[in-house]
Amino acid sequence: MKHQSYHSIRVLFISGLIAVVSIFGPQAKAEISGAEHLGKRHAANPGVLPPQSNPFGKSYGEWSAASWQWLYSMPTDQHPLFDTADCSEGQSGKVWFLGGTFTVTPEDPNDPSVVVGVAERDCSVPPGKALYFPIVNGECSTFELPGATEADLRTCANDLADHIKNLEVTIDGKQVQMLNRYRVESPLYTIGPLPEGNVLGADAGTMYDSVGDGFFLMLAPLSRGEHEIHFKGEAEFTLEEDGFDFLFQLDITYNINVGK
Repeated sequence: MKHQSYHSIRVLFISGLIAVVSIFGPQAKAEISGAEHLGKRHAANPGVLPPQSNPFGKSYGEWSAASWQWLYSMPTDQHPLFDTADCSEGQSGKVWFLGGTFTVTPEDPNDPSVVVGVAERDCSVPPGKALYFPIVNGECSTFELPGATEADLRTCANDLADHIKNLEVTIDGKQVQMLNRYRVESPLYTIGPLPEGNVLGADAGTMYDSVGDGFFLMLAPLSRGEHEIHFKGEAEFTLEEDGFDFLFQLDITYNINVGK
């Protein structure tokens, strides 16, 4: 099952390009289940919890569902990914979510098949907060596909994630390794009840079923101080394989201050 409109692809992918941080603070081992594996199983990326772990009682897939629910829980005029609210909006508990941008433009005004999103944000994070985010991901819901079964939604989400490529993340100038190992599929989850003025433009209070697929990371709490997170990635569709040409590119920088 393939999405055949630029609108659908724009909604599905823009939200999914998120940052990763590989520096963790001294509280990490005491606060995150499975932290003893840091530096052993993933020595190339210290501070990144393994995708097989269950930090704070949830799997990577369950956290991916929670990140989508966070994204849809806020109106566009009070939303971090529209740059209409601070990164703290909607956050709670031990884990905070980061996001990409919904502000995108065609690379060429005369060619809508190449769309680019660029953003730079300052974000203050309290000490002791883990960060969870997709690097690039996609999701399919019964909003776009009324009457779809879980199997239909999963096939659609898998197809979207298969088009993700050219992932790159640097933290304080250091490149994060082995990003292809962090592909995660969500369980079936519910979006909503949606607020007034929501991302989907749906009626307030409505609910939808959804499945997501993409590349995610869970980070142990960062050390106090300043960190620069830069990430970029692409999702490409071609006329030969998909029936249309479309390239989505994202380039995001987060200037994070822990403990400010």
